[in-house]
Amino acid sequence: MTANRNRWLVGTVLTLALAAFLSLSLLPILGSNDNRRASSTPDASPAADPTAMRADLEAQARGYELVLEREPDNQTALQGLVDARIQLGDINGVVGPLEKLVELNPGVPDYAVLLAQTKQQLGDLEGAAQTYRQVLDQQPGNMNALQGLTVLLVQQERPQAAIGLLQDTLKTADQLQSDGTVASIDTTSVKLLLAQVHVEANSPSQAIALYDETIEAAPDDFRPVLAKALVLQDQGDTETAQALFTQATTLAPAQFKDQIELMSTQGQAAPGAGGENTVIPEPAPAAEESAE
Repeated sequence: MTANRNRWLVGTVLTLALAAFLSLSLLPILGSNDNRRASSTPDASPAADPTAMRADLEAQARGYELVLEREPDNQTALQGLVDARIQLGDINGVVGPLEKLVELNPGVPDYAVLLAQTKQQLGDLEGAAQTYRQVLDQQPGNMNALQGLTVLLVQQERPQAAIGLLQDTLKTADQLQSDGTVASIDTTSVKLLLAQVHVEANSPSQAIALYDETIEAAPDDFRPVLAKALVLQDQGDTETAQALFTQATTLAPAQFKDQIELMSTQGQAAPGAGGENTVIPEPAPAAEESAE
């Protein structure tokens, strides 16, 4: 049951994350909403009537609502209602059932992250930031919450606040290590996110310095190599960038190799794209692991 809950969380988090943050380059390479729906409805006809599909979703949503009138704590119905309303485009209607799921599952941070993402998409930036920070108060290394709050701050044109947030997280990790505590903070991912904020703030030299530091500390990790390649490509240093793309492709898991090669060729076709191709890939299991 825990595995099913985690799979639902991962899929739903990605749906809203992609809907809310598609225009930014801070998203991990994790999949797409189209892939998720295709995998969840393998027998669906590509020529299905959109009106009929919408009617079916509305019927599903109403069914879940009726269940919740009788059993307000029924988590299967709450999850189903969230899914149905997302597919109907009723993001306002997602808030209520998500708040209930957060209340029923205080130890599952992904519900709170999804709630924060929803509030962010609806323009409730204060509510979103508060929810992200509540998660981080309990789990300072939660990458979903860190990335969400970082994106929010960048969207608000507050890159220095985002930089401060991530630097404080790295200080917390150092303090935990000094105290002999087993740190649950992935400092490599935090540094990559920090470097990306420097890119967004038009400070590529600081980003590259962080990438070099991370490459030295984690030589088998393809992400800093790829990120540095993208920054150099954007700066016009295509020769060095191509060598790094090749290195990143060699280091990367199989599921990322084609995407890395596509990034390298896209950059050749459209140089100087203003950093739009700069992405921080992050292994897909990260969201699921944080829910356990």
